[in-house]
Amino acid sequence: MVLFHRGAAIQASAVRYGNIFIARACVLKEDGDSTSLGDLGQFASHACAYEFAVRCASAFVDGAPMPRSPVQAIVHSERAAR
Repeated sequence: MVLFHRGAAIQASAVRYGNIFIARACVLKEDGDSTSLGDLGQFASHACAYEFAVRCASAFVDGAPMPRSPVQAIVHSERAAR
């Protein structure tokens, strides 16, 4: 779903990775500048991850400091664990 905040289009998402959901967001500003905010944090539920992605993207558009994720987990691939 695309949301609009102060003229910018925000596409927030929550991606499942094992037992967690990763918050992500992309922002397209009025001037055509596109920015991917990348992985923003890990959450136990889809709804929490999505809402956090929206909050982060809104802060980015406003020029405000980005909120910190409540959990700073490290996601390892199988290859890195060996």
